[in-house]
Amino acid sequence: MNYSNVNNSLVIRHQTEQLCIEPWGKDSLRVRATRYMNFTGRNWALSEEVSTKQSSVEITINGNESATIQNGRIRAKVNAAGVLSFFRDDKLFLREYYRNYFGTECGESCCLKIVGRDYKPIIGGDYALTVRFESNDGEKLFGMGQYQQAYLDLKGCILELAQRNSQVSIPFAISSLGYGFLWNNPAIGKASFGKNYTEWRAEAAKEMDYWITVGDTPAQIVEHYTAVTGHAPALPQGLLGLWQCKLRYRTQEEVLTVARKYQELGIPLDVIVIDFFHWTRQGDWKFDSEYWPDPKAMCDELHSMGIKVVVSVWPTVDRKSENFNEMFERGLLICTERGSIQTYDFQGDCLTIDVTNPEAREYIWEKCQKNYCDYGIDMFWLDNAEPDYAVYDFDNYRYALGCALEVNNIYPQMYAKAFCDGLTKLGREKEMLHLVRSAWAGSQKYSTLVWSGDVPSTFESLRDQLYGGLNIGLAGIPWWTTDIGGFMTDDVDDPAFKELLVRWFEFAVYCPILRMHGDRGPHNIPPLSNKEYGGGSLFTGQPNELWSYGEMAFTIMKKQLDIRLSLKPYIEKLMIEASENGAPLMRTMFYEFPEDERCWELMDQYMFGGEYLVAPILYPGKFERNVYLPAGTWKNLIDHKEYSGGQTMNCQAPLEAIPVFQRMN
Repeated sequence: MNYSNVNNSLVIRHQTEQLCIEPWGKDSLRVRATRYMNFTGRNWALSEEVSTKQSSVEITINGNESATIQNGRIRAKVNAAGVLSFFRDDKLFLREYYRNYFGTECGESCCLKIVGRDYKPIIGGDYALTVRFESNDGEKLFGMGQYQQAYLDLKGCILELAQRNSQVSIPFAISSLGYGFLWNNPAIGKASFGKNYTEWRAEAAKEMDYWITVGDTPAQIVEHYTAVTGHAPALPQGLLGLWQCKLRYRTQEEVLTVARKYQELGIPLDVIVIDFFHWTRQGDWKFDSEYWPDPKAMCDELHSMGIKVVVSVWPTVDRKSENFNEMFERGLLICTERGSIQTYDFQGDCLTIDVTNPEAREYIWEKCQKNYCDYGIDMFWLDNAEPDYAVYDFDNYRYALGCALEVNNIYPQMYAKAFCDGLTKLGREKEMLHLVRSAWAGSQKYSTLVWSGDVPSTFESLRDQLYGGLNIGLAGIPWWTTDIGGFMTDDVDDPAFKELLVRWFEFAVYCPILRMHGDRGPHNIPPLSNKEYGGGSLFTGQPNELWSYGEMAFTIMKKQLDIRLSLKPYIEKLMIEASENGAPLMRTMFYEFPEDERCWELMDQYMFGGEYLVAPILYPGKFERNVYLPAGTWKNLIDHKEYSGGQTMNCQAPLEAIPVFQRMN
């Protein structure tokens, strides 16, 4: 084992492996290893400049036996077997899982021949990489993006590291032991947080790369993480009220009719969204002139009402699109390794633009600038951003950046980057927001508003969205939203759905963005055209405006919207905080009260910023629930009485309101 200090980094060479541990931000270390001669030089999510002042870094080499590197409060030790251990204030919190012949320091059963860093060669390619760590009894783990499951604490979970519709893989975990861990690798893989050991796997990689930090609180850990991966920018003005959307407004006149009615009713509308197939074919990236004859006049009228306009953009390109041949010849589309070149099959024979290619990013932006921005479109809805594949056979796709197995998870980040770069060139960087159906580590810096995807209209799904929204906030994404009521509804007249819609709306009032959307059944509305293609031939859902569900639902949602509007100044302050230190708007209870052990156990209530405790109703037919109040004085916004903290209360929850408490001190 050869240890050396190279430019204030600890470098270890042993046989064919090179290991590098270097200071990377406050109380943080970056760890890389490779069997190639050199590292790739790719920083992936670690995109931000870190301080060059490393006066607190200490490297100690003990001959050929061991070496340590310390950066502030974190220290890494490498022993003679190359096994890594990590310490916070000299207390061990993480160690590689090693069961080999060399010594007994790292556990019993040394004849198992299991090592912490395991490279499996891929014939003709790189390596499948597995990295293992000892598990800590009693540890809780959070973050990792958004998964559709009924767990907030991820300890014991196996998570696929892959992007899918409604699954957002952001491989950053926060531990109750006071550390954060970023798997700095966009490869398809798996994270297994087992009771016996933790395992990170990449299906294809040229090197191991992870980043680790320590802090006293989850807030400190998130602050360290966003300092090296990027902060969300300041949110543009005028977006914190109601967003109106449905699947789907088919014509310019439909959009204007809805906006005019909101105006007539005196209900402020901040944003209206134009969904998919306002185009003729996927990949045209322009309005179908038959149904959208004057987009500029439409935008002008909406702007005169104080309404911003969002338009949907898909990365899929139909072979019959006017842009297909040029893009195909220029190599701007994702390739398949075998079989058909098709990658997507919804309403067409489609390929997908390769946004890991800078030339492809410029191409899609140029089309969208000409066909949308120049008409007055304010923002973009970057749908199908995983990208959505007809079949998730990741080993069959190849990008300019590499095979999908190696780089796929960064795709949604590059998709948003294309529009950030384009709008920045126009001098509109302070106006940017992109509604995106996926994200990766660092996506927050690209003005990404993640929504939770095409989820079912069920109370079970509502619970999943709560857990997903809290965990994605801990993974660095402060801008998050859902389809109120869920996306997939069979019957809008079902009283059970109306109950769900109201409860979901009440929850959404205390989310970063309040957005009506959904595919409302039944699908019995005749198409506008008998053509075999285009938006006129495609189905649409039932109306989805506030007044669409009867007087009772309308009255409740209107009152809840008034609450939301009264909170705008408060939410603006939260957005500023997010841009400064990465703080999520939706916060787990332990984020605000890390010293309260009870708060580490709570899954079904949360803090909206530091002032409001929100206890959504997550089951049908429930009109009361228990709420835990941490230390302090709390005002119940239903009965307007004040209560002392340190107790669990049974609270009334009529259909008109969910329990919300304001923190008074």
